[in-house]
Amino acid sequence: MKWLLATAFALALPLAGVQQPGAATYFKGLSLSDQDGRRVDLYTDVIEGHVVLIHTFFTSCEGSCPILIGSLSSLQTRFAADLGHRLRFVSITVDPRNDTPQKLRAYAERTKARNGWLFLTGTQLEIDTALTRLGQYVKSPDAHSNVMIVGNEPTGLWKKVFGLSSARAVGDAVDSVLNDRAP
Repeated sequence: MKWLLATAFALALPLAGVQQPGAATYFKGLSLSDQDGRRVDLYTDVIEGHVVLIHTFFTSCEGSCPILIGSLSSLQTRFAADLGHRLRFVSITVDPRNDTPQKLRAYAERTKARNGWLFLTGTQLEIDTALTRLGQYVKSPDAHSNVMIVGNEPTGLWKKVFGLSSARAVGDAVDSVLNDRAP
């Protein structure tokens, strides 16, 4: 897995010569529930074979979440041909005690989420485990990160993107990962 940091202004170089395990090592076997109450394996059902944009949020957030969700909502048009096919948006709650599949479903409807945008929850242990593996674990929902992770599982290119960048900057980072080619 090659990691890059992308912001609205710069890209960092990958770690040269460092052997890194693939996404399956980190995410396979982590089961969560989507907004329809279906159980999904984070790797085999969500990430494997796709480009994913993963971020954390919670439905009652009144701070940065509406901005992040607004950016993703607007990017659905830009990536309409790929969303739900090669590309998936993955929103993982940091507040699973309150964010049930039913609440996530209502939230997805309010934000006009299209096919290919998943909202995930689970038990506190499942969410803590998934977020720890993503480097996004927090003790309190209000402390969640505004960093999005964009990964191309087939090529192994992964970038971190500051989620409060403009929708255009976030979209440009997604585009660069989406169009990465296997070595």
